[in-house]
Amino acid sequence: MDAEAVLGPSSDAASGGESYAWLNVDWEECAKTVRRLQARIVEAVLEGNWRKVSRLQWLLTNSRAAKALAVRKVVGNRGKKTPGVDKVLWDTPEKKRTAVVQLQRHGYQPKPLKRTYVPKPNGKRRPLGIPTMYDRAMQALHLFALDPVVETQSDPNSYGFRQNRAAMDAIAQLHNVLHKQGCAEWVLEADIEGCFDNIDHNWLLKQVRMDRRILKMWLDSGYIEQGCYHKTEAGTPQGGIISPALCNVTLNGIESGLEAFLRNGKTQKAYEALRVHVIRYADDFVITGVSKELLENEVMPWIEQFLAERGLNLQKAKTRVVHICDGFDFLGFNIRKYVRKSGHFRVLTKPSKKALKACWRRLREIVRKHRSSSQGELIEALNRFLVGWGSYFSAGVSQRVFEKLDCMLSYKLWQWARRRHPRKQTKWIKAKYWQPHGKRKLWFKCVDADLRMEGLWRWFVLFHLSSIKIHRHIKLPGDINPYDPRDSDRIAKILVRRLKLTTQGRKKLEKIIARQKGCCDLCGEPLWFQENAERCLIDRDFDFHHVVFKSKRGKANVSNLRARHITCHIQSHSLASTAASVEGQKEN
Repeated sequence: MDAEAVLGPSSDAASGGESYAWLNVDWEECAKTVRRLQARIVEAVLEGNWRKVSRLQWLLTNSRAAKALAVRKVVGNRGKKTPGVDKVLWDTPEKKRTAVVQLQRHGYQPKPLKRTYVPKPNGKRRPLGIPTMYDRAMQALHLFALDPVVETQSDPNSYGFRQNRAAMDAIAQLHNVLHKQGCAEWVLEADIEGCFDNIDHNWLLKQVRMDRRILKMWLDSGYIEQGCYHKTEAGTPQGGIISPALCNVTLNGIESGLEAFLRNGKTQKAYEALRVHVIRYADDFVITGVSKELLENEVMPWIEQFLAERGLNLQKAKTRVVHICDGFDFLGFNIRKYVRKSGHFRVLTKPSKKALKACWRRLREIVRKHRSSSQGELIEALNRFLVGWGSYFSAGVSQRVFEKLDCMLSYKLWQWARRRHPRKQTKWIKAKYWQPHGKRKLWFKCVDADLRMEGLWRWFVLFHLSSIKIHRHIKLPGDINPYDPRDSDRIAKILVRRLKLTTQGRKKLEKIIARQKGCCDLCGEPLWFQENAERCLIDRDFDFHHVVFKSKRGKANVSNLRARHITCHIQSHSLASTAASVEGQKEN
């Protein structure tokens, strides 16, 4: 697809110029073009034809459709308002269209990263490298070509930074291998020391199937901290779009390599008796085994050798072998085997104490921050956090934890209300902030004062964690490839089932998602195009579009609402306003 086919004429003043050209991009056709090339890359990888893979990757990275999608990905994510060292933002349609045209390999030279730090729960700081907008778009473009190769070669039980796979898939697989009779009872809980910061550059340049000249420039670009330039001799920066894929390339092979090492002439039955399973999420992984000696004397030395070839090593302080009856923490959950006196046992996955403390700390911060805010603002802030936290832990044994947090939060809100009215009686405070709701006599809720003055009613109602229904997560099978068209039907069925479980209790949202089969109403692509369904729902990477605008008294019912990507939603409104202004100019 050439430039005009994707973006339209570059300087047509009658149609609104470059602004109109960007807003009028046919994203559905762009996505189809990219998907076709990615499917051909998967087929070439399965054939082992690497020359064909390189040619197809070159076609993809030089396609205007892929360049347009890369720019759209950069300007549509959370970092769209965070510039790099050049302090440039693509915040207008004209800049976005120009970026698509200028995105090319010839003469490309990446700029250094902007170094920043984010706090970690243990008090330390995690370094982040922020590329410029242009470098981010180039990384997104080459990721379109690299990701099908990585997905095809990934371990079956690797779940981090992969499409439609999430932390809950890892937890579900871990539960599957530990809850049966005669399963493994020992677990190696491994932690890699500074995974992103210590990957060997030479190993990456030899193993990563992409344009090596571009990759070498990214790895050697360095970073700027407090006005000083620093070289990067190892690692790939956290904050880059392509860094997660490079991390997966580095750690892929743990599962298959360990299996080949432990077999060593053993029969299938003898190997299965070892009960060795590898479950990995990004750089965190656990390995199960039938005995402590197996994990310490055979598995751990092999893992250390595997990582040493890539410039990595295990963090001794956090790497340990534990018995399943003692329990261990993984991805915010505590997995532990509970044995009764009768001999029966159950393996339960609960929110860990660390996750519970972090949640309560966050809730207290929100209440403290909104000491002088209105009740509606406080409820909205609490709901944004509670819905996301509760949805993540809804697939575990979390009901008692949810009830405990609801009770603690109720007491905290009572303190919030008493502080605002120290001279009022208890009955008056209760009547002001707690109203009947459903079957409950008291619920922390209020009316939107601005809408009430217009004769409309909108309630702010506090979300209760205990209202979440606990359900088992539906795991995506390890042999599914999201870039292989033959697996598309299986993926669609599983994702729709997942989303129905996640949206249970929210009937309006469930009906809209089911009607559109989980796809955007405008571009036709899945609402969770780059992320799993649950994360899309929690972070609200989509918006509701009113077919009849609210300004024209359109109602917020199911028939008038459509689910769209946030960028698609903005595009549709911007295109409508631009077209209206152009028609007005013609009439004048």
